[in-house]
Amino acid sequence: MTYTINRMITDTDIDTVDARIRVALAEKGFGILTEIDVKATMKKKIDADIDPYRILGACNPNMAYHAIGVEPRVGAMLPCNVILRSVNGGIEISAIDPVASMQAIENSELKAVAGQVRDMLGAAVKAA
Repeated sequence: MTYTINRMITDTDIDTVDARIRVALAEKGFGILTEIDVKATMKKKIDADIDPYRILGACNPNMAYHAIGVEPRVGAMLPCNVILRSVNGGIEISAIDPVASMQAIENSELKAVAGQVRDMLGAAVKAA
């Protein structure tokens, strides 16, 4: 089982894809709680140069509330990370597959919530 939902977008730049995925996520009820510019962080911390790479910590408050209600420690696995990275041929979007990431937790209610979130994230990635 793959652990991410992926899409390649060609003939554009990371800033454009960033704006598009934010809109698509918002349309599915997600907000961005955290942002990490990995390229800038690697340069600053260890003077390493990498291609553009960003991590967006996306959260749908309603779904997070529901998940925490059925499994209080699930917060250790939140928010849902979405990465944008420059690759040969374009910008790749990869969102965590919540079903895959929740496999270690034996809670059928949580698995159902994870399935709903996967569908929402998949739709956002496709729409970006």
